[in-house]
Amino acid sequence: MVRSARLGLVAVVAVLGAGACSSAQPDAGSGAPEVASLAKPSASASAAAEQQRPRERLDDTAEDYEALVKPFNDCMEAHGQSKEQQVKQVQGGKELDPKKVKAAQDACSMLEPLPPWEKDPANPESKDFFRDVVKCLKDKGIKYVEVAEGGYALGGEQNDAQSISRGMDLAPECEREVAARN
Repeated sequence: MVRSARLGLVAVVAVLGAGACSSAQPDAGSGAPEVASLAKPSASASAAAEQQRPRERLDDTAEDYEALVKPFNDCMEAHGQSKEQQVKQVQGGKELDPKKVKAAQDACSMLEPLPPWEKDPANPESKDFFRDVVKCLKDKGIKYVEVAEGGYALGGEQNDAQSISRGMDLAPECEREVAARN
């Protein structure tokens, strides 16, 4: 009796399990819960997941940044559009072909590093970050600094050289301080 009860329970579980894995969709008004599909993601979804753009960090050294941007620069060069190639064209009196530049940028865009998250316009808190960096710079004695579109501006209307040079020296420190607090 116990054995037949176990077999009956196994059969019920198997039937229910098979129903949960079926590909049939419930009627919209049936109230039946939807079951996640185990189907493979599309090729475009897989490609997008595999090609995540690299992201710069506030604490990157110059060497870190060069290593991060190297694949992008190599790609642009392979498409005839490195910065050096563009400078040579312009210095040689040739105009840059906008179609070639755009084609290279399109081909290489997934390799171009994103800005640090704190500075990324896609980050809804980036304005707060820049506001706090400006406050830090002012606290360190920078006279002419203000929040600007997508960042902060040094020098003010007077283009104050001291505010610009000292601000540029102190900005990385302030950026790291503000990021560490958040």
